[in-house]
Amino acid sequence: MSVARSSKPSMATSTKPRFQFRLRVYRDAAIAIGPGKIALLEAILQTGSITAAAQQMGMSYRRAWLLVDELNRSLREPAVESAVGGARGGGTMVTEAGKEIIRRYRSIEATAQAAAAEDIEAMTRMLAP
Repeated sequence: MSVARSSKPSMATSTKPRFQFRLRVYRDAAIAIGPGKIALLEAILQTGSITAAAQQMGMSYRRAWLLVDELNRSLREPAVESAVGGARGGGTMVTEAGKEIIRRYRSIEATAQAAAAEDIEAMTRMLAP
């Protein structure tokens, strides 16, 4: 007995589609502001440390430090400042400029999502269940 097979790939589980906007601001070839740097800023804000933020995100301290350094060099005012030494061993602080970058980046994402809501809904209906 032969079994007809569908040309569509089978999906063991059905998940709701997720649409995500990924804004990147370039300065020459470098990404000055992007989703990874924003997520890192948010992690630093939450943890108070580049080391802890890097661990939370599954990246090396060096990679996190390089991203922060590139971000800071791209801005008029630093997004992150570090304190060395002290009784608590220093730490890292997201500055007001850094908090403003996070707020505006997330606002742009929300605005884009809202503006595209009708098209997202139409595209969602076109996807297989």
